[in-house]
Amino acid sequence: MAKKSLSDLIGIELNPSSHAEKLISGLGGFIAIFMIIVISYSVLGADAYLIVASMGAATVLLFAIPHGPLSQPWPLFGGNLISALIGVTCAQLVPDTYIAAALAVGISVTAMHYLRCIHPPGGATALSAVIGGAAVEELGYMYVITPVLLNIALIFAVAVSFNFLFKWRRYPAQLAADKVTLSPKLTHESIKHALKQIDSFVDASEDDLNRIYELALEFDKNHEKQFSK
Repeated sequence: MAKKSLSDLIGIELNPSSHAEKLISGLGGFIAIFMIIVISYSVLGADAYLIVASMGAATVLLFAIPHGPLSQPWPLFGGNLISALIGVTCAQLVPDTYIAAALAVGISVTAMHYLRCIHPPGGATALSAVIGGAAVEELGYMYVITPVLLNIALIFAVAVSFNFLFKWRRYPAQLAADKVTLSPKLTHESIKHALKQIDSFVDASEDDLNRIYELALEFDKNHEKQFSK
């Protein structure tokens, strides 16, 4: 068994992205949250519950990892709306706040798994429905529409328009350009089989796995050619 380094054990991943990519991600996040607040304020008014805290986490996904499976439109909309609905239901039916909070998150995680829309911020959306205070409690099921649906519709619109400016990070992932076809692709069945053996959610799309595989093969071929000269 290979010896694990401290960075491996605590989960520090290799991140070879450029400084420009990191700064673009941060700029996109700033614009998204700013637009949510400004537009929600103009639509709902100053006294309204304008933004759900989970939108901060959703922003990280849509602008730092725009091609990740957890960032795509169905997880964004499905994960947040289903979790919001579950959260409000738990808040209304379970008298004990702590139990209601735990149930809201646990049921939301399970529902997102079965509905194939795992989106980590959804857990926070469900939790906020229970512990968000009097302002959220007064909203009842309207919480699902405003602020949740309004928030995610706005963040989605910003993600599509902002990321479109950079062809390598266009969102949703299927709009991204420059798909690599350097060698025969791994088949859908082979990837599905491998993921089933891992038996844990992997935050990488089938296209990304193929692209990593193809680029790695191309690097190895070029590396071998250099040493054979």
